[in-house]
Amino acid sequence: MSLVCQQTSTEKTELIRLVRAAQRGDRQAFDQLFQRFERAVYATVLRRLENHAEAQEVVQDVFIQAIRKMHQLQNPVCFGGWLRSIANRMAINRAVRGGHRVLANEACLEARFVERKTPLGEVLDREQIDQLHSGLSRLAELDRDTLVAFYFRGRSLVQMSDEFQSPVGTIKRRLHVARKRLAKHLQTLAVA
Repeated sequence: MSLVCQQTSTEKTELIRLVRAAQRGDRQAFDQLFQRFERAVYATVLRRLENHAEAQEVVQDVFIQAIRKMHQLQNPVCFGGWLRSIANRMAINRAVRGGHRVLANEACLEARFVERKTPLGEVLDREQIDQLHSGLSRLAELDRDTLVAFYFRGRSLVQMSDEFQSPVGTIKRRLHVARKRLAKHLQTLAVA
C-alpha cells in the first residue's frame, strides 16, 4: 500500500477528521492513523534498512515523532506523504548512525511534550502527563513494564525479548496490546 494513494472522497474526509482529532490530542484517532499507515511505513523503512528488527523499531520511532510533530502538519490530506518523509529520514539516520535514541527518563519525555508556553497550555500539558501516569498505573504489571521498557527506557525489541525472556513477536504483540489498553484507560479518564 502506498502512503500516497488515490483516495475516495469518503476516505479523504475520514483522514482529515482523524488527523484533525489527533492534532487536538485525541489518542484514539492517532491509534487509528497508526493502524491505517503502519504497514506502509514499515515497508518504507524496511526498504532502506533491510533488517526486520531494526525496521520495527524505527516504525515505532516514526509514529512517536509523528505524534510529537502533528501540530506542524498544515494539510491533513498530506498526512501519508508527511509520514513517509519522516520514515525515510529516520531510516536514513538509523542506517548512517545506527542505534535509536533513548529517552533517559520520564521527565525527559514530559519535557519533550511541553510545547505551549501559555499558562493554560502548561496546565493542559500537566493534565495530559498526569493522565498518562494514571493510565499507566491502572495497567497490569506486564503491560506497564512493557511500555516503560520500550518508551521510557529505550529498550529495543531484541533487548526486551532477552529481558522478558519472550520471543520478539510476543514482545511486539505485548506492546500493541498494552498501547490499546492504555488508550482505553486514557479514554475513560478523559470522559470522567
